[in-house]
Amino acid sequence: MTLHVVATRVGGPEVLELVDRPDREPGVGEIQVDVRAVGVNPVDFKRYGGTYAPADFPLTLGSEAAGAVRAVGPDAVGPRGPVSVGDEVILFRIDDAYSERVTVPASAAVPKPPGMPWPEASGLMLTGATAVHGLAAVDAGPGDTVLFHNASGGVGIMAVQIGVGRGVRMIGTASEANHEFLRSLGAEPVAYGPGLLDRVRAIAPGGVDAAIDGIGTPEALDVSQALVANPARFVTIVATPAAFEAGIKVLGGAPGADPGTEIRMAARLELVDLVAAGKLEVFVERMFPLQDVADAHREVAAGHVRGKLALIP
Repeated sequence: MTLHVVATRVGGPEVLELVDRPDREPGVGEIQVDVRAVGVNPVDFKRYGGTYAPADFPLTLGSEAAGAVRAVGPDAVGPRGPVSVGDEVILFRIDDAYSERVTVPASAAVPKPPGMPWPEASGLMLTGATAVHGLAAVDAGPGDTVLFHNASGGVGIMAVQIGVGRGVRMIGTASEANHEFLRSLGAEPVAYGPGLLDRVRAIAPGGVDAAIDGIGTPEALDVSQALVANPARFVTIVATPAAFEAGIKVLGGAPGADPGTEIRMAARLELVDLVAAGKLEVFVERMFPLQDVADAHREVAAGHVRGKLALIP
């Protein structure tokens, strides 16, 4: 028996409970993993908070984790070959990541880069894959200037690093408290709020080729539409009614959005290779014990988290 977090009904973090469930031995093509850390993402609490279609309860949570392989079934083969007991792996995309132990398809496991701490490993995939998807969706390439709204958030930090590594000029909106941090990643920060359009034009008089919205505010939508000449090169990862009504391409798992499944799954190996090469870093702001999951969700829901939060079983 191991602990798992479930949401018992629609509501806020108060509906989360820890329950004991029997372990399931791995079958053909599966592995069992002792979870060392779990990545926390806004979509986790949106699933039980009423944002999406009604779910079946109790609802398990979490799509990314990192841990050590405890057992393997026959033909347990991952994206980089056979998986063995003792392997340190990153899991994505899975169900029930908010657990002490999971049994998942081996195809969901990629090798953890040597020396990468467990909390950072658990927070690599969802934000990293979303960043890769966003850059691909706006066709960002060397020499392009890309504006990313909420560049100090989890996806923004990844997009900045990946974009800069590809020769893209990354301009990122953020509070002034995060500007020096963004500069350290190679971005050009700009404060959000009234006058954003003029501030971006001042630092990019040659124009902005593309924009990615990671915050979903009217300001982000309006400024991007004013700056980007080709509407196809502006996307959002925040599924707001305003974005759909304006005909802006929405990325992600919301109804009507582009899930980019193939791009995101293919991105997993690129992400671990970038980390191994020292070209990509995950920034974990805070860690919570698994039993304090409600507090972690309250902190993410409040916004202003730089990078990622992690749960430690």
